[in-house]
Amino acid sequence: MRLTGKVVVITGAARGIGRASAVACAAEGADLVLLDVCADLPGVPYPLGSAGQLEHTAQLCRDRGASVLTAKADVRDTTSVRDAVALAAERYGRIDAVVNNAGIAAPSGKRVHEITEDEWSLMLDVDLTGAWRLIREVGRMMSDQRSGSIVNIASTAGLVGYRHFAGYVAAKHGLVGLTKAAALDYAPMKVRVNAVCPGNVRDTAEAEGRMLREIARALDVPADEHVAAFTQSQPMNRLVEPDDVAGAVVFLASDDSAQVTGSVLTVDGGFTAH
Repeated sequence: MRLTGKVVVITGAARGIGRASAVACAAEGADLVLLDVCADLPGVPYPLGSAGQLEHTAQLCRDRGASVLTAKADVRDTTSVRDAVALAAERYGRIDAVVNNAGIAAPSGKRVHEITEDEWSLMLDVDLTGAWRLIREVGRMMSDQRSGSIVNIASTAGLVGYRHFAGYVAAKHGLVGLTKAAALDYAPMKVRVNAVCPGNVRDTAEAEGRMLREIARALDVPADEHVAAFTQSQPMNRLVEPDDVAGAVVFLASDDSAQVTGSVLTVDGGFTAH
């Protein structure tokens, strides 16, 4: 029960890594504030998490004994983020950890010169600036508390390049840079900031993830071929599971990582060790 007494805020919690992280934190004793946009976004060519999926995540956490607050929040909107943080503070009086998980994989699948300004702006607004907005809102509170952990869900795309994914790669590289800079800003206040860089994560039925499927769609290749190619490219010869990433999140949110800040934890089966 490494998170007993701690309040954890998770964005993009309706499904995928967000759901797996929420359930893992609940199992470790955390109380949770689960946020998701709960709507499709213009320009994103696939359905995003729904209100029903967010509530399902919440129930899975309640089944594990957690107190759970859910709210719709769009990380592109400062007021929406501010309201969600205020709601969490009103309910629990503090925030001990934040998991910046909200993100999109597409619009992608284009060469750099084919990307429109709207597509570029949307990708960075969700995947990079959205995390900054939440850090900005919780930074003062955590500084006043003299404690806190911020966990940014980046990607191996934050460490290496991928063909036809320039916007995503740029956003995730930026998130890794933001992690390191924010870690130095907040270290004197005992607030830690770290990043997790997952490799290709399996789209499991339990987590209702679809990131891998959407990456394959963006590349215009069958999903099973995409899975086979990445399984072969990972030294451990298997895809990353959502629970693998969630385990890293729990570690970084807990006091087990009390002296870990500004770090990038890869959960990629050895992919970036090449």
